[in-house]
Amino acid sequence: MSYRITRVGELKVGNYVIIDGEPCEIVSIQKSKPGKHGSAKFRCVAISLFDGSKRNFVSPVDANIQVPIVDKRNAQVLSITPDTVQLMDLETYEVFEVMMPREEEIRSKLREGVEVSYWKIMNRNKIMRVKGA
Repeated sequence: MSYRITRVGELKVGNYVIIDGEPCEIVSIQKSKPGKHGSAKFRCVAISLFDGSKRNFVSPVDANIQVPIVDKRNAQVLSITPDTVQLMDLETYEVFEVMMPREEEIRSKLREGVEVSYWKIMNRNKIMRVKGA
């Protein structure tokens, strides 16, 4: 299981949630007061960590939601292709490929042999930053 359950009302901007099976970072939140016949509502806008798409959800504040478990790790770049980067985990020595990051500030620093920080989320990997560059 690569997620945990939390109450919707406890979420804050910057937290991570799973919306439609996709791990996302919350960028804005609106809470409405409870009405005469209903509970308080929670409106959220979040950006997918992997494809950058905007996702929304509306829920009662007392409902539960899945929050992804983020495993922050380090790796060394072994090779680079136009679409993918081959990495070797510095703890397990596992070799795997990840998609080339969309962020230009990360792409411009990628070179063979450099060390990167990556996140493992829901059995998917994403390069978050290049170390020492």
